[in-house]
Amino acid sequence: MLIARRADTRARADFATWKMMAKLNGASALPAEAQEFLVSYKNLLARMSEGEATEATIGAIYKAYYAEMGGAGTPPDVRTRPPEPAADNVTAFRRPPPKPTKTASFTAAFSGAQKRPLPVALIFVCLVVVYVGIRLYWR
Repeated sequence: MLIARRADTRARADFATWKMMAKLNGASALPAEAQEFLVSYKNLLARMSEGEATEATIGAIYKAYYAEMGGAGTPPDVRTRPPEPAADNVTAFRRPPPKPTKTASFTAAFSGAQKRPLPVALIFVCLVVVYVGIRLYWR
């Protein structure tokens, strides 16, 4: 039963991955075995609904994985609950909306409450003055 559960989990995960790769036009990068299962899935789609075709294809993958993992005989049924409907959860990437910029209020702009960064040149000049002052002090 442990082999059966592992084979079923792997079959469902692999089929979801292969299906997503096919939707993203990456099916040519899949192994030959995966491409064969996708072709059989497309053939089943012509004859039955998407959910039934998905379960039939996962069943075929499950049987192949069960035998590959060392299972003997016919694979046991590991799904006791009804199959969940196939979810199409591949979505397009969208950029998040830009963050609003901070605007200074009228009173803060004129009262000087807004902090302005010091220019780099001014900081450098201050460091030079401090360095020269220390050098002259130690003589």
